[in-house]
Amino acid sequence: MMNRTRGPIPPVILLVFILCQVGLHYRFPLATLIPPPWNWFGAALIAVGILVIAGPAIAFMRARTTIRPFHDSSALVRTGLYACTRNPMYVGMAGILVGVAVLTGSLSPFLMPVLFVPVMNRRVIRHEEEMLAERFGDEYLEYRGRVPRWLGLRA
Repeated sequence: MMNRTRGPIPPVILLVFILCQVGLHYRFPLATLIPPPWNWFGAALIAVGILVIAGPAIAFMRARTTIRPFHDSSALVRTGLYACTRNPMYVGMAGILVGVAVLTGSLSPFLMPVLFVPVMNRRVIRHEEEMLAERFGDEYLEYRGRVPRWLGLRA
């Protein structure tokens, strides 16, 4: 199995974004959008995000393929949430970021989920898709043509 590391792995990127959210909340809150107790809805969004990540992770284990980005996959998983989006784990991470923003209740942390999508597209997904196209050829290209990268967004 070949490691083609291209930069920080997605969990590290997620952690950096969460730390930025907390920093923005405490240093530059701008405005309170979601006051207590309504901000606790963010905890539910975080839990849903974690569950959205867990399902595909289990699917990778069942398919006996790597979950590690930039490592060669041995199987192309296309079932479950992968039938709705090519990147359900990253959708779950975006959901966690929205949950953290809601939990803080302030405006500035909402910047991070908006930035997360283009950062992931450029730093991670583009490279993963190149590797998958190289490894699985037409099978992956057909899947990519049928299933959006993000929910409802063709790319």
